[in-house]
This record gives sequence, structure tokens and C-alpha cells, in this order.
Amino acid sequence: MQLGERTLQALREIINGDGTPYYKTGPELVAFFNNLGAHDRYGAGFPSRKAYTEEKLKAINGTPELDKCIRNIFAVENYVDDIEGLDKRIALFNKHLAFAKWQVVRDNDTITFRRLEKVVIPESKSVSAEMQEEDFLKLTFKVDIDALNLDVNVSSLIKQRLREVEFCVGHEAPLASIFLIGSILEGILLGVATTFPDQFNQAQSAPRDKDGKIRKHHDWKLNSMIDVATEIGILKQDVKKFSHAVRDFRNYIHPYAQMASHFSPDKHTALICFQVLKAAIAQIVSYEQKEIRNG
Repeated sequence: MQLGERTLQALREIINGDGTPYYKTGPELVAFFNNLGAHDRYGAGFPSRKAYTEEKLKAINGTPELDKCIRNIFAVENYVDDIEGLDKRIALFNKHLAFAKWQVVRDNDTITFRRLEKVVIPESKSVSAEMQEEDFLKLTFKVDIDALNLDVNVSSLIKQRLREVEFCVGHEAPLASIFLIGSILEGILLGVATTFPDQFNQAQSAPRDKDGKIRKHHDWKLNSMIDVATEIGILKQDVKKFSHAVRDFRNYIHPYAQMASHFSPDKHTALICFQVLKAAIAQIVSYEQKEIRNG
């Protein structure tokens, strides 16, 4: 199983258990990953718990050890007094895992995995009123690249790529369309970050380097661009919700990553990604026009 960056982040948070009854200390994390084949010792100079778990998850991503890791963290025997809590943790992780077209299933005391035919975002009853895929696809958005006020050469390239996306979606080439959509969204958001550098750099979710300094915008990943744009009000929650598909699926541009995850997108997935792009463009234009009016 090959997971995207955001899904690995969610798994890391579950494993570390910060702020929960399942908090793992440094030595406990070492023991957990040593059970998966590592040979580490806890001691002086040990990295932060967050950095350690991230490093270990990246190392086993796409290997059988990752499957074992997920089974171990959700092992029912560790939750005998809190089965409801276990099911909530599984449901939380499944919201992220769905974008890799997998689902964790608890069958009594057994943890297994179910392959999904398409991206299915599990929702609890409390959030059932949120917009669903089919409703999102029914929305209509005006796509006006010129209104983005990007560099004229960049605008020309984006228009060309949009035409290629339409061709790919219409000619049963979903994988190619997803890669193009991701590149267009990343390019547009980079242009917006350049236009509003102060807002992007002052956001809490702005990515930092090892010295704590805000990274240069061209070094930001699409994930950070989306999170920051949402935080400062450029993108709305509906786009952020469905943009996970664009962000995570772009990782499969590497053939081995796609092979390891058995990822095979269909036209439905491509249409969702294309709709995310259209919605993002419309929301960015709306934000820029509002900023212009407000002077």
C-alpha cells in the first residue's frame, strides 16, 4: 500500500497519539517500529517524536511493513476497554485512506483492508449534510484564466494545459488529466502566493525549513499551497475537501508508486479533480476581485 503525504501525516498523528489516551513516548515509538523491522535505540540525540515517526513511515511506505503497521496500531486487543474509541480512530483514518482507494475494516477482533473501486469519503451522521461528490460535480463554475491576473506567458501555458485536460478527460485518459490538473492548480496557487506574499507567509500553516524560516514559495508543495490558501480565505472548504484527490494522486506520476498502490483512476476520479480545479479558479478570481475593491 502506497500512501500520499497527507495520509501518512494522519497515520503519524494516530501512532503518536498526542493529546489522547494512546500517547506513545519516545521509547514506546522505538519499540513499535522495531517490531516492524527497525533496529533503533532510544537515547541522547534522539529526534523529536514527530520527526522519528515521519521518517519511519516514509521508509516503510509501499512495503508490507506499512500494512503491518496499520494493523498493529488498530489491534483490537489494545482497545478492549474502548472499542468505540478504536472505531472512531479507524473512521478518522479511513477519511484519508479513501484517497488511496483503500479502507481499514474491523471484523470483530480482526483488522483487514478493503480495496475501493473509487474514491469514497466516509462521513459520520454528524457531517452528513456536507457536500458529497455527486453534488459537487453538479456545480457550475466560470473559468476565466485572464481574470487571475497572472503573467501573460503563464496564462497562455495554463490555457493550453486546460485544453489538453479537456481532451484527456473526453478521450478516456484519466491519469494524464489528473497530472495536468495538479500541475495547473499548483502553478496558479504559486502565482497567487506571489501576488499576496504577506498573507501566505503569515499563515499558521505556511511551511518552514529546519531553522523555522518560511520556505520560498517555489519550494512549497501543493499540499501546503492548498492549506494556506484555505486558511487565509482564498479557497473554501469544499475545494479543500476534494482537493486531496488532486494532491495525493499527483504522487502517482512515479510509475513505481502507482504500481505499489495498484492505483488505476477512472473517468469519475478525473472529473472530480477537474471540478476541483474549476472551483479553485473561480474562488481565486472572486478573492482577487474582492481585494481590489477593498483597495
